[in-house]
Amino acid sequence: MEGEDTLDKARIFTTNHLKTIFKEENIDPILKEHVVHALEMPMHWRVPRLHTHWFIGMYEKEDNMNPNLLEFAKLDFNMVQSIYQGELKQCSRWWATLNLLDGDLSFTRDRLVENYLLAMGYAPKPKFSFCRETLTQVNSLITTIDDIYDIYGSLDELELFTSAVDRWDIKDIDCLPKYMRKCFLSLFNTTNDIAYKVLKMRNVNCIPYLKKSWLELCKAYLVEANWAHSDYKPKMKEYLDNAWISIAAFPILFHSFFCISEDMSKEALESLENFPNIMRQSFLIFRLCNDLGTSTEEVNRGDVKKSIQCYMHEKGVWETIAREYVKDLIRETWKELNTNFFTMSSPFNVSFNNLAMDIARMTQCIYEYGDGYGLPENETKDRALSLLIKPISLGTM
Repeated sequence: MEGEDTLDKARIFTTNHLKTIFKEENIDPILKEHVVHALEMPMHWRVPRLHTHWFIGMYEKEDNMNPNLLEFAKLDFNMVQSIYQGELKQCSRWWATLNLLDGDLSFTRDRLVENYLLAMGYAPKPKFSFCRETLTQVNSLITTIDDIYDIYGSLDELELFTSAVDRWDIKDIDCLPKYMRKCFLSLFNTTNDIAYKVLKMRNVNCIPYLKKSWLELCKAYLVEANWAHSDYKPKMKEYLDNAWISIAAFPILFHSFFCISEDMSKEALESLENFPNIMRQSFLIFRLCNDLGTSTEEVNRGDVKKSIQCYMHEKGVWETIAREYVKDLIRETWKELNTNFFTMSSPFNVSFNNLAMDIARMTQCIYEYGDGYGLPENETKDRALSLLIKPISLGTM
């Protein structure tokens, strides 16, 4: 947590010693795998389901492993995976029925499996099925809208779309360019359908909150579109004040709250509207990890400057120095997140607070080796296969 300087020294100390152990020629192969795993990423930052999959494989190699415990762990993993598979099928049917990417929107990315993988990482417990399916839909719409603002739309068209989301009136569809109409109608219908399900489950009308979440996202996208079109170079703070929102903070937060939380107290709803610090820090980590993994490619295609380029321009330093600064900022933000999580009182239940941690962890995972969302062919594909497709063999792994 914040102020624990001794643990910073411990991190440096242990990292140096683990690297020394790794170089030893006679190191035990199993120990070596543990060392590699530890050096990749701190345990606290890891996605629990992925670590479980890795640990089962490592435990199986131990000479003193308990075969009954191992079989139980494999069965448990596969049973939860089967739940995920059923949900992914439902999401695939929804996505196929929506048929959003045909015709005028063919330029946008088709990332349904990746979007479900993110949702699974945010809310991995089996009981949160409704949340995962909802967030998969939300993530898919976010991707489509993001591509409209980043790639295709003119500033005039983007202002029209933002205004339409603000008014939230289906009649506005006739005022939009042809390629935007299908997107707005899909957003409108999907959001209202989610709100109807929440009303049945929680007896709460969440439409005003969900509508606000999409408006905040579009407004943040519009700010970045204006910067990109004018080649404006924001300073680091100015960029981050908008960028933690443009990473889709509001839609993910608001939809998650109404899917997970059973306590809809006035205090919780007021805190939600003010955007709790624990979530703000989680989405700042999301943004910074995203920038580390995607900034070069996105800037080259004409997107707004990211945190790395903002810091380079503001401080007059090389990219390598800027990247190290962003990595340090991620570590410091994790400390703030930990402090808020473990020491601050909250009007939200434990499951919702855990969401902040799991969003940050999933972000670290998806961008660990670069843009694991935009270019998912390598590590992201392997992780999706391990978590969602291939069950663990009950024989040897």
